[in-house]
Order: sequence, then C-alpha cells, then structure tokens
Amino acid sequence: MQERASEAPLPRPKTSRGEATRQKLIDAAIREIGRRGFADASVAGITQEAGVAQGTFYVYFRSKEEVLRELVLRMGRRLRHFLTQATTGAADRLEAERLGLVAFLRFVRDNPDLYRIVAEAQFVDFEAYRRYYDDFAAAYEEVLKAAVERGEISPGHSGVRAWALMGIADMVGQRYALWDDQASLEEIAAAGYDLIAHGLSPQSAGGAR
Repeated sequence: MQERASEAPLPRPKTSRGEATRQKLIDAAIREIGRRGFADASVAGITQEAGVAQGTFYVYFRSKEEVLRELVLRMGRRLRHFLTQATTGAADRLEAERLGLVAFLRFVRDNPDLYRIVAEAQFVDFEAYRRYYDDFAAAYEEVLKAAVERGEISPGHSGVRAWALMGIADMVGQRYALWDDQASLEEIAAAGYDLIAHGLSPQSAGGAR
C-alpha cells in the first residue's frame, strides 16, 4: 500500500552523529533499492548494508516507502544542481542544451542506482514520482521562455518543449548511459543535440536546414 507523499517526514537529527547515521542509511538504501529493486529490497538489507541495527532505521524513517521518497527528492536536487553547474557560462540556450545533455548522460552513468530508484517510484509513490518531473519541467519552462525573449531560440509552447526535451534526455540516458556502459556519451550527446537543434526537417538544396 502506498503512503501519502504529503505525510510529514520524521524530524531531522539534532546532532552531527545522528545526521551521519541517517546519511549512512540513505547511502545504503540507494545501493539496496537501486540494485535489488524496491520489492526485493528490505529494511533489514538496508541496515545491514549501513552497518547499523535494524531498529535504528525507524529512528529516522517510518518505512521503506518513506526512504524511497527521500531518495527521489534527493535525486532531483542533485541532478538539478549538477546540470546548473554544467551549463553555467554557456554562450546561449542551444549551447546550454548541448552541455546539459552531455552532463545528464554522465550523471546517469555515474549514478545508476539513483536513476533506477526514480523509475521505481512510479509504482510505489506516484505523487513523489510526478513531483520529480513536475519540478524539473517548471524550471525548464522558465529558462526556455527566457531564451525566447533573448532571441536565442524560436517561439513555441514552452511546456510541451520542456517535457519533450526531458523525454529525449530520459530515454537516451536509459538506453545509452544506463543499459550500455560502453557507448561514447559524447557521441550520443552529439546525436541527441543535433535532433534538438535541427529537428527532423531535411536539408534544403543549398545545405542550410
């Protein structure tokens, strides 16, 4: 049975030792749930991975569902921060899209367990899963609108564009960064960026798109 995503989490630890223990449980949950899947993962497995007593888990989290929700929100924060850093200083929006796609693929390959956990959330806590994407889309829409105002990209439906661009990154990341650890992420990102920047329209006779 799903827990309500709106249920207030347990209070954060008041000591550095308590915070360190909570972090150990979170790190262990990433490994346990990311590798085994939510259904097969267990609180016992998480605490064993963390090297703490099983009862310690319930000092910091009410359930396995609650820790999953924490991981989904953490993934969103970490990824948004990572992409912001990767695209800071881009010459324009298209350059930011190119840099962002490369960075996203790298993040997925470097954090496969977290990426899988987000996918698991749609079956465990859809509210948290939806929030993960809604938060991304809202921020994406704003940067696309600003880019239109600066004349960096053509006018268009910012909401549809945001979700479409997220979909490209999500699916390409799953296929080439998560399932395939040998593919060149730079080459894959370049192919994805070509689609983003130029679409599917054939070249004109003069060679211009």
